[in-house]
Amino acid sequence: MKLYYSPGACSLSPHIALLEAGLPYDLVKVDLRAKKLENGDDYLKVNPKGQVPALSLDNGELLTEGPVIVQMIADKAAGKNLAPARDSAERYKLQEWLNFITTELHKNFGPMFSPVLADDAKAFFKDRVMAKFKYIDGTLAGRDYLMGKHFTVADGYLFTMLSWADRMKFDLSAMPNLVAYKALVAARPKVQEALTKEGLMKAA
Repeated sequence: MKLYYSPGACSLSPHIALLEAGLPYDLVKVDLRAKKLENGDDYLKVNPKGQVPALSLDNGELLTEGPVIVQMIADKAAGKNLAPARDSAERYKLQEWLNFITTELHKNFGPMFSPVLADDAKAFFKDRVMAKFKYIDGTLAGRDYLMGKHFTVADGYLFTMLSWADRMKFDLSAMPNLVAYKALVAARPKVQEALTKEGLMKAA
């Protein structure tokens, strides 16, 4: 498999999943602004959506959209317990978390990266994200991870969002469960490996 990524982008989530799953893969760096690969090739010819992550499968097919990619990775390494079994009640809870992260966190973060959006507009989106983080902080009471005692692919995704919060200097100190959670996930060897490979150790 081949993971198309940009350092620190949301592709960090499937990168973590691949390492946690122990699956072989190659990394291909993408310049998202220029839509170019490191060798100069046009990334739009690989993924017409022009975004990361994209995962090229061994059969030549291309899979996009992070929440889908990480579930496929988890299913390919079922013994690693990165996702509950298909059709189980717990699997639907995992999908609930993945959808919450992608719609309520990820999509609200996006405008804050815009160089042209006014500061008051960015503050609006920041307030929305902070409210979602507060909800997650409450949910994490008495839990190690989003699904309880076991790390899943949803945790890699939430960790990626928390690394964005770090980059934007969010103050999460009033959310002790979330702060402890981030430290726990950051300390995982495979998370450290992903951060190292993307040159992001400071993001931990």
